[in-house]
This record gives sequence, structure tokens and C-alpha cells, in this order.
Amino acid sequence: MIMSREVQFKSDRLAVLIDADNANAELIEALLKEVAKYGTSHVKRIYGDWTNTQLGKWKDKLNKFAIQPMQQFRYTTGKNATDSALIIDAMDLLYTRSFDGFCIVSSDSDFTRLASRIRESGLVVYGFGEKKTPEAFISACDKFIYTEILAQSEDASPVEFASDKVQEKTNNTPSATSDTTAVASQKLKSNKKIMNLLKDAYEAVDEENGWANLGAIGGQLTKLSPSFDPRNHGYKKLSDLIQATGRFEVKKTPKGTHIKAKS
Repeated sequence: MIMSREVQFKSDRLAVLIDADNANAELIEALLKEVAKYGTSHVKRIYGDWTNTQLGKWKDKLNKFAIQPMQQFRYTTGKNATDSALIIDAMDLLYTRSFDGFCIVSSDSDFTRLASRIRESGLVVYGFGEKKTPEAFISACDKFIYTEILAQSEDASPVEFASDKVQEKTNNTPSATSDTTAVASQKLKSNKKIMNLLKDAYEAVDEENGWANLGAIGGQLTKLSPSFDPRNHGYKKLSDLIQATGRFEVKKTPKGTHIKAKS
């Protein structure tokens, strides 16, 4: 099956492997909804020492979401046998050639080489972890999603989704909302890292007439920065984030949304 790393389909077969010691049980429903954007979870396994009371929060989630618990005893203090068990299973699943991609749920850098090895075989790797996740693991994935954004309410406004929270106002008047949105937009414009990233992505895919397809830009952004996600900056959609920068013209056509840098 030939796949593009820029465009994935919900029919893709995914293996979801969860490190119970480094994942939040309260976010599992939101996480699986996020996984469904990229494909279908044909395998869902979670690894840990289930004799440990610290994993108690996971136990009522396993049946509800049909996640298979994989028992791994801690034979020696200070040694993480759980990571080894997950890696071994991942390689077994890889060799079956039955999957299009893997979802690795952990904030642990120990899975960096695993992610790289899976990608070497031509499969896509989606990482899920907290913002404390080491850069090496993030870079080893095709796409990395910070679990903090999964904790946000799905019906929150773009400003409420911001990772750098804008100070909330006590009233809900239109002027207050407008002021808060303006502050969020100004923070985005002053973020040199994200602005340079958008510029690089745009220049890599723009056409002779200066217009660039938004989907192509999204794919390029992920290539340049696997952890890029408009939700990390307070916007549900890439188009919303790009409009907030004030640096691009945006037009919608039957062939999709296109943007062009303002002169």
C-alpha cells in the first residue's frame, strides 16, 4: 500500500501501544478520538505492572475502550521492563506487515529508536506525550501530539485553547472577547519561531503565482516540526492560525483553500 505522509486516511490500520507509566488515564477517550483522525485502531495494548496500585485509574478504562492490558512485572528496582515489553511487541507487530502505522503513547525518550526503526520500514509513527517529552523522541515521529491539548474542552473558543493562556476577563461582552482575541493574535505574531516555521513551509510549496495549497503547507509544517499543531498556539484549525498572523491572503476555491504572502 502506497501512502503519503502528508495525507493519511481513516482506513489506515494502526497499532496503538500505550506506556501506562507515562500516560494519563483521564485522557484516553480524547486520545483515541485523536487517533481516529489518522486511522483505525486494530490493536490497542497498554503495558505496565498491573499489580501496582498506581495504575488503578487505568483499570476501569480497559473494558470500556477495549484496550488489552499487557502484564510486565518489575523484576529489578530502577529498571523499566515495561518499555522493553512494548518495544518487543512493536517489532513483532511490525514484522507481520499488517499495519500502516503505529501510535506510541509515552513521554519517555526510550522509544526514540523504536520510532526511527518503524519509520525505516516505511510506516507512519504518531507520538502522543506531554510537553516534557524529550526532543529526540518527538523528532523521531512523523507527527507528535501533545496530550495537554487533548485535555481542552472540544467546544472551547480558539483563545481558550491557547497553550500560553491569555488572561481571562471576568465578563463575556463582545468587546472583552475581541480584546482577548487581539492579545492572542499579538502573541502569535511575536513568536519568531512559529512565524519562521510558517514562512519556511510556505516558501517550500508555493507555486509560480505565489499561491500555496493549505493542505500542502500543513504537510510541510509537520515535516519541519513533527510537534506542530495549531491547537498548541490557541487555534483549532491551521487556517485560523494563518489568518491570525496577518501575513497571508486566504482564498477558498473548489480545489481547496490557498494562501499567499502579503507584499
